[in-house]
Amino acid sequence: MVDHALDRWLPPATQEPVRLHEAMRYAVFAGGKRLRPAIARAASLALGGEDQAAVPAACALEMLHTYSLIHDDLPAIDDDDLRRGRASCHKQFGDATAILAGDALQTEAFALLAARGGLRMVAELAAAAGTRGMVGGEIADIEAEGQPPERERVESIHLRKTAALFAASGRMGAIAAGAPDAQIDALGRYGRWVGLAFQIVDDLLDETADAATLGKSPGKDRASRKMTYPAAVGVEAARRRAAECVQEAGAALDGIPDPDVLIALAEFTVTRIR
Repeated sequence: MVDHALDRWLPPATQEPVRLHEAMRYAVFAGGKRLRPAIARAASLALGGEDQAAVPAACALEMLHTYSLIHDDLPAIDDDDLRRGRASCHKQFGDATAILAGDALQTEAFALLAARGGLRMVAELAAAAGTRGMVGGEIADIEAEGQPPERERVESIHLRKTAALFAASGRMGAIAAGAPDAQIDALGRYGRWVGLAFQIVDDLLDETADAATLGKSPGKDRASRKMTYPAAVGVEAARRRAAECVQEAGAALDGIPDPDVLIALAEFTVTRIR
């Protein structure tokens, strides 16, 4: 459903500027788990929202997430040639086009929400994506490279770089369902815990998975001397922390009418490392 809507709402690849639109679509339709859109839709459905209610939010989340991946892979940041199992956007289209494709996807995300999601959703996504959220976490991650790993600092980075957008996914889904503030906050807490679990598992997969499983180049965190959870506490302790985060995510759903899909999505974040 989300892919169909993305295809409908993104500019067609035949529309000028053709190469820019090709690059945007190349990145968006490269595959991926669509986990943030799934959380938004599941949150809305868990609270009695209509099936289509959260689709604009889901698409905006995926556009913004994809922009972050395009920019993450650039030589100036993580310098990765692979994304979702194929050439990253800048390897396929060049650095300049990739940068602009990311910029355009971010703009399209907010344009979609402004037209179909409402001001509160715009504010939620902006807060999650900005200096107090994803972008702030990204610069903190860069600044931590080569520093002695510390659990508290790693967790602070992960909560901003990754978990903020997961929290926004839960909150935006609840907003789409017309939920009261208490339930919106509960879904935000759920998303925050899922996002932290997800990023810890990403750190673990970088240590243990191959490129085919990971969809990007493994071992880059260690090579770049990134401050990761396994580096800070060890592999087994990182696994335990990821499992604790999933338990906390489930606890945040206490009182949510129909939480089963949300619980399954949280558990999926850790089953990737089994």
